[in-house]
Amino acid sequence: MLRTLYIRNYALIEELEVSFGPGLNVLTGETGAGKSILVGALKLLLGDRASPDWIRKGASKAVLEATLDLFPDDRRVRAYLEAQGIEAESTICLRRELSSTQSRAFVNDTPVTLTVLREVGSYLMDLHGQHEHQSLLRVEQHGYLLDSVAGLNQQVEAYEARYRRYQALLRRRRELEQEAERQRQWRELYAFQAQEIDAVGPSPDEEAELEAERRRLENVERLFESTARLHALLAEGEKALIGYLATVVEELEDLARIDEAFRDWTEEARSAQVAMEELARFLLDYQGRLVFDPDRLQVIRDRLGAFERLKRKYGGSTEAVLAYREQIGRHLHAADRSEAELQELRSALREAESLLSEAAWALSQARRRAAETIAPAVVEELAQLGIEGARFLVRLSQEPDPEGWVVGPEGRRYAAGPRGIDRVEFLISTNPGEDLKELARTASGGEISRIMLALKRILARMERLPIMVFDEIDTGISGAVAAKVGRSLKELARFHQVIVITHLPQIACQADQHYRVEKVLRSGRAVTQLRALDEEERSYEIARLLSGDAVTEKALESARELLAAARC
Repeated sequence: MLRTLYIRNYALIEELEVSFGPGLNVLTGETGAGKSILVGALKLLLGDRASPDWIRKGASKAVLEATLDLFPDDRRVRAYLEAQGIEAESTICLRRELSSTQSRAFVNDTPVTLTVLREVGSYLMDLHGQHEHQSLLRVEQHGYLLDSVAGLNQQVEAYEARYRRYQALLRRRRELEQEAERQRQWRELYAFQAQEIDAVGPSPDEEAELEAERRRLENVERLFESTARLHALLAEGEKALIGYLATVVEELEDLARIDEAFRDWTEEARSAQVAMEELARFLLDYQGRLVFDPDRLQVIRDRLGAFERLKRKYGGSTEAVLAYREQIGRHLHAADRSEAELQELRSALREAESLLSEAAWALSQARRRAAETIAPAVVEELAQLGIEGARFLVRLSQEPDPEGWVVGPEGRRYAAGPRGIDRVEFLISTNPGEDLKELARTASGGEISRIMLALKRILARMERLPIMVFDEIDTGISGAVAAKVGRSLKELARFHQVIVITHLPQIACQADQHYRVEKVLRSGRAVTQLRALDEEERSYEIARLLSGDAVTEKALESARELLAAARC
């Protein structure tokens, strides 16, 4: 229940605090007094977006605050508050602060986003705006109304989650397919180039080794002659160098025995002798291993030629060739990964399509069951509101589409939207014997208001919303019909707190609490204020509604009769 509403520096309201009671709360007032400002304030507290233009001129900040009592067994809002880290007490306070630079929202003094404020508000209050009944004239709104009245919003949200998932997968598939198309233009070339480089399998170390071997094989004759000549100089004949070195070592040893100054040189000479002996053995061994192999030389020349061809095509050096191979390898790996992801994505899409189809048909069946229940309930409500003999039908249809996302049980595809596959339309006949026709073409303004009230009453029975607000639900009705609407609202107020803004005395007289919205001048400026009326003031206000500004004694008498009849 909405206990108090506090508003400061909002539009024409300087400061206002009003307490509401249980049952039917009625607000009346002259046109332009500011009734719509109060509804606007409630909408802000329910999460509507704000504008700094709504701050009262000369003020730096507007403040709006609503204090509400929760039902003791209202677990939904308590669970949601706890999930948001907000202490769930028996009383809840919604607050908005507007400045020229920002808008802030609070629940129980905890800062929250508008999304959270909106969600909390949806558990507490149903606000029927001044022209909301006109949504019945727009077929595209009928689905929203059906889902709301049937309590299918959570099921719709579950479907929407699968719909968004399927959309996201489709977008990703399109991106990958476009990327794959771009890759086809170079992938074949890169694959050929990679194959060409891999067929050679170059490496910098191998190239250096091949070059060294080629030089040896091309110069094998010179190597043999040179090593033979060197070996002869070192170890063959009387004039061999090694022999002379042996003589030098012997002489130095004799001298060292006489003078220690020759000791080091003796060691140096002995080392030279050993080195020359090792060199002679190496030359002899090297000669023994020298073989002229023209076939091997040709293999090496061919291999080095392959290296040269790669270097000319891919960068001028073996290192550049290998760097280019690594680069195209990354591209080819990315392409392979994209193809693998595309395959996985196609599998995920098939699964997502199955889940989407399952959710779409489950939602459609739930709507059909709800339509069968709601249609007679609307007819019953309309009878109480003065439309006897009416017939009402909720028509659901689907659009076959070969490219549709949803597959039916029979294997046929259907077009799907964010809220399912159903096109929902209300049909009505308000007079016996008439055919059912589109509601927008058939119903009058007064009938539209009563149909909306009937839907709201059904909603109230099916979903326990503590507070229901109606802004001019009485559009297009008067007289006996207005009296029936008033009694219907009174009946609704037995189970819910109902707040009604009206200009009809037949509704105002049913109030448990009656408030007058009025605009007054204060310090030369217009100010909207709201005050509760006592019994005499109520009689005068209802008389004003009956006769206009000039309240006569006859009008007062009629007002008192209306009030007395409403108490019976």
